[in-house]
Amino acid sequence: MTWAAVLLALGLVVVPARPVQRRGSAPSATSTPAEAAACDPHAIAGILDLLAACVRGGATVTAAAHAVAAVAPEPVASSLTRAGALLALGADPDAAWAPLAEHPATESVARVLRRSARSGTSVADALTDAAAAQRSRAEDEAVARADRAGVLITGPLGLCFLPAFVCLGIVPVVVGLAGSVLQNGGVP
Repeated sequence: MTWAAVLLALGLVVVPARPVQRRGSAPSATSTPAEAAACDPHAIAGILDLLAACVRGGATVTAAAHAVAAVAPEPVASSLTRAGALLALGADPDAAWAPLAEHPATESVARVLRRSARSGTSVADALTDAAAAQRSRAEDEAVARADRAGVLITGPLGLCFLPAFVCLGIVPVVVGLAGSVLQNGGVP
């Protein structure tokens, strides 16, 4: 019992504590805008689907950006608002979509929107594909985190079960063999 308490205390001292953030809670005040955009990839995918729906419904990309910015997470919302305002003023699409390209989650979307502005093609299918890719990346990252957690749990389990196995499995066998060897004069 004493060894278990010592190992537990050692584990608590060695393993650094990380703050836990509940799902759906707001990011901390110390996080950067890029971290805040990366915190919920499904929200960004939903925003891209909403943007595609607005464009399919007949809205211009500028009007769709203004409409979607009202419900988008903050880093993406300010980028969409700024891009929509710049496009409404007649700015170059490359310069207008530059803030959206700064976020890792929406960099491919900015590229698609720039190309669409230059060529005049419909962007709705490209936005839907980008949303599907965003969801796929989020699923892959979640599976990778779950796999890593499965590997990391083996350390504490080994620290708990290995001493118990030695004490309850190996020590009695060795004591039993040593007792019979000493009792019979070396012949088991």
